[in-house]
Amino acid sequence: MLIRTRQNNPIRPSEITPEPIYKDRRRFLAGGAALALGLNLAPALAAVTSKNDLPKPFADVATGPYATDEELTDYKSVTTYNNFYEFSTDKQTPAKLAKDFAARPWTISVEGECNNPKKWDIDELIKAFPPEERIYRHRCVEAWSMVVPWIGFELGKLIKHSEPTGNAKFVEFETLYDPERMPGQKAGFFGQVLDWPYREGLRMDEAMHPLTIMTVGLYGEYIPNQNGAPIRLIVPWKYGFKGIKSIVTIRFTEEQPRNTWNVQGPSEYGFYANVNPQVDHPRWSQAKERRIGELLKRPTLMFNGYAEEVADLYTSMDLSKHY
Repeated sequence: MLIRTRQNNPIRPSEITPEPIYKDRRRFLAGGAALALGLNLAPALAAVTSKNDLPKPFADVATGPYATDEELTDYKSVTTYNNFYEFSTDKQTPAKLAKDFAARPWTISVEGECNNPKKWDIDELIKAFPPEERIYRHRCVEAWSMVVPWIGFELGKLIKHSEPTGNAKFVEFETLYDPERMPGQKAGFFGQVLDWPYREGLRMDEAMHPLTIMTVGLYGEYIPNQNGAPIRLIVPWKYGFKGIKSIVTIRFTEEQPRNTWNVQGPSEYGFYANVNPQVDHPRWSQAKERRIGELLKRPTLMFNGYAEEVADLYTSMDLSKHY
């Protein structure tokens, strides 16, 4: 279980929280408290609604072509160990604070350099692009990983429907900004944790790749609030911070968009964020990862194991510079 993993192999604070935040004394202390809480996850697990109590609108969704036969991470770990700074900077608190977050009604605006802009209702969007199951090796920047049965549809299908113009070279995403509903967005004593709203972006060929999905569910049900309800991005060959959550805007742009962690720490977080074990983070090695639920670390795979599918997107790039 995750408890044993954290007790016998504690994760260093530098692995958990990016430098601009853990250098802040108050947040560092808060992170220490979160680490201590991680030694006993029972309260956090109890705070999350049981999978069996939730509706399963995607129970009969067909498995997609990129499924893996790897063992799935258990549901409770997937839904109680989350990076979601809009609610909290530690891993366990988002499950508690997001419990009553209202993910309906919800609209997603598709705009920018396209001929068919549209403001979608979330359920209209799901109906227009029926989801399929994609089981991914989903990694995050802190050298931990999960195998999650994400359910969604190819972002490329929405892009084609939107008819981007010849000027559209990138796709930009924005998360909801609502400090009253997302308490982590409120300014504290030391100011804002991040420059809100959370932003991310992909090059057009990355966005069109069939592995890139708009995710609306997991384990057969709607995606839980703490995992990015009602819709989030999954790009499985990239580090987890590219997987922007609770999306309200998708915008086609000619210029490379700003992405939040690159703005926050440009020397540590690049635009591309491809999983590359050959390039160390400035403060730790990325050669190994810890799978949630396992005691020992395992070697990190290039492009998170999807090199065969995506390596040709970057053949002309120096990945030690474009990280």
